[in-house]
Amino acid sequence: MNATIEFDGKKYELPVITGSEKENAIDISKLRGQSGGLITIDPGFKNTGSCESKITFLNGEEGILRYRGYSIEELAANASFLEVAYLLIFGELPTQNELDNFFDDIKEESHVDEEMKKILDGFPKSAHPMGVVSSLTNALIAFNPSSVNVDSEEDMYKAIIKILAKFPVLCAWALRKRTGQPLDYGDNDLGYVENVLKMMFKKPNKDYEVDPVVASALNKLLILHADHEQNCSTSTVRIVGSSHAGLFASISAGVSALWGPLHGGANQAVIEMLEAIKEDGGDTKKFMAKAKDKNDPFRLMGFGHRVYKNFDPRAKIIKKSADEVLGNLGIQDPVLDIAKGLEKEALEDSYFVDRKLYPNVDFYSGIIYRALGIPTDMFTVMFALGRLPGWIAQWREMRLKKEPIGRPRQVYTGENHRAYTNINNR
Repeated sequence: MNATIEFDGKKYELPVITGSEKENAIDISKLRGQSGGLITIDPGFKNTGSCESKITFLNGEEGILRYRGYSIEELAANASFLEVAYLLIFGELPTQNELDNFFDDIKEESHVDEEMKKILDGFPKSAHPMGVVSSLTNALIAFNPSSVNVDSEEDMYKAIIKILAKFPVLCAWALRKRTGQPLDYGDNDLGYVENVLKMMFKKPNKDYEVDPVVASALNKLLILHADHEQNCSTSTVRIVGSSHAGLFASISAGVSALWGPLHGGANQAVIEMLEAIKEDGGDTKKFMAKAKDKNDPFRLMGFGHRVYKNFDPRAKIIKKSADEVLGNLGIQDPVLDIAKGLEKEALEDSYFVDRKLYPNVDFYSGIIYRALGIPTDMFTVMFALGRLPGWIAQWREMRLKKEPIGRPRQVYTGENHRAYTNINNR
């Protein structure tokens, strides 16, 4: 199957690629060469496929999200985060023996060089945790200077294990730096998610007991965030990696891309909005009216989604966990009461229902993280922890396929050629 582009009296035949889910894409990779310079332009790459990938399928119109063919609903209900990480990176769900070996290898590499603490000490307590995590991830290169030989499965595997082992430690350290707690390496007798909780929350003068409801909710949140097709941070990881930059550098770039409020910072924006509503008196009906007023700049954060035009399948899953966490912990928090009030009104208001502006995963994840006592500016770090296996999988796929270096084109709209004017004559 081909598509035809006609321009300036000439026609160009371009092949059409069909994916396994019947998606069609016009292959324009040779258009510029065939036409003598003609390119396409697509700001934000909303209609441009940058690659072919076997990792994640997303259908925003029907609310479908699948990792390697498995529905997000089944994975969140049945799998551990490490199982999903293995699936995303290596393509298949692990056997028990494969999973055990995978986890043992991760535990073996979980120690972070003591000199990394000196880098952490250089940050003020007020530093944003995302900046800290991005910097520390990049600093791992100094302690692992040799480049990854992508033709060696062993080298690739070792690099993947190292980042999976050390990244949670760096995330926990960022939180403990923020809260003034001594650094913690965790406990190898705990599961991956349970150990993350201990590293973040253990007090120096008492034992830490993992709440199974909290661990289950965090496990689900990490799975729900593990990959999401070619979003901003994932595309960043792939394009940085396409220069043959190493895994740690590529992941660090992904962390920085995720930091933005239009991407991973959305759950932080939800809580900041709820705080603002509380400071204004807590009248949810007033702010619902403001959200519906086209002339009012106020925007209801955490409702609707840029990709999902019907509903966010992840939100349906995590809503139940949010209710369980709030009920189990007995949280008394006026901000969370406002969140529940907004949720109820939006689900019953025809304006939001007709436009399918339902609460999304960022809305509920922010509520859970606040209930757990995680500072607002740490929310995006938790998102990064979940997205880590997706970034690794995308980087690995791109390198194994030997994709060319990313190099987008542009349409120049500046000045035409001008003669240089001496500074005395300007």
